[in-house]
Amino acid sequence: MRKISYAAAIVEALRISLAEDPCVSLVGSYVLGLGPKRVLMDPIRAEFPDRIYDPPTSEAAIVSLGAGSAMAGARPFVDIGTASFSYVGWSPLVNEAAVARHMSNGALRVPVVYHMLHGLRGGGAAQHSHSPQAMLWNAAGLEIVLPSSPYDVKGLVRSAIKSDNPTVFVNHARLMDIEGDVPEGDYTIPFGRGDIKRKGRDVTLIATSYVVQTALAAATTLAGEGIELEVLDPRTLVPLDQELILQSVSRTGRLVVADETNLSCGIASELSAIVAERGFKSLRAPIMRVARPNIPTPFSQPLEHAITPSADKICDAVRKIMTWT
Repeated sequence: MRKISYAAAIVEALRISLAEDPCVSLVGSYVLGLGPKRVLMDPIRAEFPDRIYDPPTSEAAIVSLGAGSAMAGARPFVDIGTASFSYVGWSPLVNEAAVARHMSNGALRVPVVYHMLHGLRGGGAAQHSHSPQAMLWNAAGLEIVLPSSPYDVKGLVRSAIKSDNPTVFVNHARLMDIEGDVPEGDYTIPFGRGDIKRKGRDVTLIATSYVVQTALAAATTLAGEGIELEVLDPRTLVPLDQELILQSVSRTGRLVVADETNLSCGIASELSAIVAERGFKSLRAPIMRVARPNIPTPFSQPLEHAITPSADKICDAVRKIMTWT
């Protein structure tokens, strides 16, 4: 199987979707960010010029456009860009798109995908480094997708565009250069189906988005110390594969959750609560969380590194719970 980059896998999924369904459109074509990978979008712009629109910088307007056009029968893929900017469009996102199908008793479908780049990006500072997926998880009605590999992102983009529900597709700019095995043909990955990225017997480590790659690096380090880490990627938060998580914890008896959202009310906190509530009897040690502290992200790169959920921090958390017998 050929290896391609995460960015190229996104482009393949978008092209297949545009070619397959004339109702699919792209609002904002800088899905890959402003880095060197952005040129991969040029062939799509040339092939589908009538269905790709680069709007003015007005997040509230494009979020509203996505919701309204989806209700009218289109399937827009709306690129918000930096996830922090989604707050400008928060009302139409969580108070219109998220609730329309429920409030209409299913009469309205809202097949829109909102795409954003979250996370610690290197010098993004407080206004460009947010990871709002925990806040979005608290807004009922949205499907939330967090891929971590080229294979996953292609299949999940295809599923997101086919979905009749509003979907928030949360990507990370640091994933764009990562390469992996991706089939040339079309495929989808069902929402609500997590994946074991590395099997292990000692500790379950749940991670999302770019932190999955960090977790895999930590697992390699810990393997050299005789500690076998099982790395689990939920892939989607809504719906969430709770059974896979509980099965893994029942095998290992220990859990570390690593994520780039804040420690308070973040993804790591919610996943920890689910396991404490449903899988407490399986635990042989306290659950450990590795997440961002509750402070605005500093511009200084050394200070940003200090708040990043790193492989070293994951290793320290694993070593600590391994001391419990």
